Amino acid sequence: MRASQTFSPNWLSYLRALWAIARKDWLHFTRYPLNAIFRVLQPIIWLTPIYFLGLSFATEGGNIGFAAYSGTVDYMSFILIGAMISSYISSVFWGIGQSLKNEMDTGVLESNWMAPQPRVIFLVGQTGSNLFTTTLVNAGILLLGWLFFGFTVNGDVLKAVAVVLPLLLALYGFGFGFAAIVLVMRDANTLIDVSDYLISMFSGAQFPVQVLPRFLLPIALALPLTYGFDIVRGLLINTQTLLPIPLELLILLIFMVVMLPLGYAIFKRVERRSKKLGTLGMH
Repeated sequence: MRASQTFSPNWLSYLRALWAIARKDWLHFTRYPLNAIFRVLQPIIWLTPIYFLGLSFATEGGNIGFAAYSGTVDYMSFILIGAMISSYISSVFWGIGQSLKNEMDTGVLESNWMAPQPRVIFLVGQTGSNLFTTTLVNAGILLLGWLFFGFTVNGDVLKAVAVVLPLLLALYGFGFGFAAIVLVMRDANTLIDVSDYLISMFSGAQFPVQVLPRFLLPIALALPLTYGFDIVRGLLINTQTLLPIPLELLILLIFMVVMLPLGYAIFKRVERRSKKLGTLGMH
């Protein structure tokens, strides 16, 4: 075959591949509508006891103990925002890690990766539908939170969304590194559950990180995701942030710039090793 007839990748072909992978995952999701309904109801189910527990500790002035740490008595809005951001963390972890594991289990990983597309297209494409679905689910959760729990936002929504975008990009760096671990361990479920839970917990998804014991607090402060949660809450419900918002945003941007190439470099190195050992399609 002449060189002029060989496949020449371009951005349009990359976008078509991303769309094809995301569309395939979306079709799988829509085949089980009860799962979609449960994804909206599940967070409301576990948030309801927290709501009533918070009411039981409230005084006439509200939850003043909570306000001493966070700067607001609106604990449900605080937790709902944390749950929303945590769902995006889960989307990236499950979208990359679990999809990779599923392809290994069904024996199609090697054949899929023979397609003339960069590996990053497969990894990102597998989260595209997940992120879109998560956005729809979050909209439903916030609507129910407004109806049942009095969720309110009195800050700048557009600025908060602008902060979430670099946070998501930084998460992809985590996701690439996570995919490398899946290739080595050939297991995803336990790994995803533990990693997702620990990162969300130490980042302050459900509580102000200031309440952590002193020996655990440095871990929370070392996670850039902590500042992502902190900024969004500060912008939306005017909580008291750990650091000035511009400084926290700088930390988040540095994290994004470092983690994206680092995570992908780790993944490529592990992929080459898996090819050399012949373990790429094992499960």
